[in-house]
Amino acid sequence: MADNTGVKSEILPPTEQHYFGSYDHFGIHEEMLKDDVRTLAYRNAIYQNRHMFKDKVVLDVGCGTGILSMFAARAGAKHVIGVDMSNIIGMARKIVKINGFEDKITLIQGKIEEVEIPFPQVDIIISEWMGYFLLYESMLDSVLVARDKYLAPGGLIFPDKSTIYLAAIEDGDYKEEKVGFWKDVYGFDYSPFEEIVLADPLVDIVELKNVVSDPCAIFDIDLYTVTIEDLAFKRDFTLKARRNDLVHAVVGWFDIEFSRCHKPVTFSTGPHAKYTHWKQTVFYLGQDTAVCSGEEITGSISCIPNEKNRRDLDIKLDWKLQTKDENRAAQGTETFVMR
Repeated sequence: MADNTGVKSEILPPTEQHYFGSYDHFGIHEEMLKDDVRTLAYRNAIYQNRHMFKDKVVLDVGCGTGILSMFAARAGAKHVIGVDMSNIIGMARKIVKINGFEDKITLIQGKIEEVEIPFPQVDIIISEWMGYFLLYESMLDSVLVARDKYLAPGGLIFPDKSTIYLAAIEDGDYKEEKVGFWKDVYGFDYSPFEEIVLADPLVDIVELKNVVSDPCAIFDIDLYTVTIEDLAFKRDFTLKARRNDLVHAVVGWFDIEFSRCHKPVTFSTGPHAKYTHWKQTVFYLGQDTAVCSGEEITGSISCIPNEKNRRDLDIKLDWKLQTKDENRAAQGTETFVMR
């Protein structure tokens, strides 16, 4: 097993030091490992397709504690290379060794963009690259670099497809708790904080009963063909109301698919699905909007990497309620920074 220390984190820009440093602590890995929707989806995709992994060379991008690497090794991979920049890879080496995979798994500390792996090509790339709202933290960029540099013709990517969805939600109680709080803080007006709070997307659990509209798929990714440039996107949406209610926000989530499996494996991070550590992402509108069943909120959403830190996202939401009732006419433009 390689003991490649790679690039030292202290020479990284401060934003990169913060990002990779956040994965040094065991707590974040405990949360991900205990997310059984996430972890069992990967295990099922690999174990149920042992014939695809048998005698293959596998690259695990962002290997963390090494769980996916060990799944692949146990499924019969000839060799697995795990690459991770964070210092948690030291613990991964110990885990790989005590589980008897020291000869089958090589762990390399460094950025996949900069390290050299001990094989010119790999047959399969596995990675758990998804962030909040799918693209936060931009780890998908690294997977695409690995794809273009190392994946053999006809090689496989696990997972290989994802879709972002939006829906309108009623969220009055939580919005009042989060935003309304600033109107009266122990008898003082702290309302200037409201604008700051509203510009920061909220990552939390949204209950299905709060969803007011049908979902709308806004962005599909095929990891075999997508480019890094494609990940900065703008898409139109239409959210059709299911009932008469108030709309306070738009919620986003994503679905993941391992489509090349003999038996496809999928999971969702939406309000209708079992809890995952990604939860959902809530974008509050500038005004509360009354909708009637069958009416539509239309508009567009753009999502681009932040100029100062590519791992952050600048999100802009243009929306308008399509209604014949002039008393309820509403529209707005909301901007957010996800950081």
